[in-house]
Amino acid sequence: MNVLSIQSHVAYGYVGNRAAAFPLQRLGFDVWAVNTVQFSNHTGYGAWTGEVLSAGQIETLLDGIFERVSPAACDAVLSGYMGDAGLGSAILGAVAKVRAANPKALYACDPVMGDIGRGIFVRDGIPEFMREKAVPAADVITPNQFELNLLTGVEIVALDDALRAARATLALGPRIVVVTSLRHAASRDDEIEMLAVTQDAAWRVATPLLPIDPAPNGAGDTVTALFLANLLVGRGVEEALGFTASAIFAVMAATLEAGTRELQLVAAQDAFADPPRRFSVERVA
Repeated sequence: MNVLSIQSHVAYGYVGNRAAAFPLQRLGFDVWAVNTVQFSNHTGYGAWTGEVLSAGQIETLLDGIFERVSPAACDAVLSGYMGDAGLGSAILGAVAKVRAANPKALYACDPVMGDIGRGIFVRDGIPEFMREKAVPAADVITPNQFELNLLTGVEIVALDDALRAARATLALGPRIVVVTSLRHAASRDDEIEMLAVTQDAAWRVATPLLPIDPAPNGAGDTVTALFLANLLVGRGVEEALGFTASAIFAVMAATLEAGTRELQLVAAQDAFADPPRRFSVERVA
């Protein structure tokens, strides 16, 4: 299977395509990686070098790919950090081209905009593009708690608030909403949750909250890739959620053990296919 992944790239560390492509490849997928930015390292360090690619550059790269291989061979499009709102037309153009050639292809959108404690960290226009264009076009979206609030305006205090916000997002067009990191009033202090919501049901899974400070960047990028991979191999939403949460916990545990703020994807790679510790999934709606 082939996945077109359009998101950021760093030379050092693991975010964007560096956090998504390897897990997909380790699970047997061929990844056509198109980088929206080319940075030395992720922006969480506060300083970096590199550049944001223009919409024209992205379109040229995509045209070159589709001159070599038919869009019909693409099983899914994955998008993440954009760098500039102007790239949106190129991304959605690629999605439209792939869907026209392969109606079964999935579009998974990680609406990267910000996070709790950091606020919005993308350029002006990107939140509006995500809300008005990308989310309605997607089959699957994977916001964190901050991004879900930003998309819907729903303040998330209780689990019911998260469910209400996810359903409001489903009304925009996606079939599946996965909240990649969730804490609410009933959450245990030593756990972090993930939530998957469809039109008919909702499931949650909790994993231990590991004492990693600062928290690694890029975990959401890996989660989106893993969840998409699990869907593509035929797992249902509930099973895909459990596999994904279990696998990313193994990555975080390896990262804690290594004493680094960069995700230890290589060290934890076997967990992508066979997580050593499985966490149970609970239906909540």
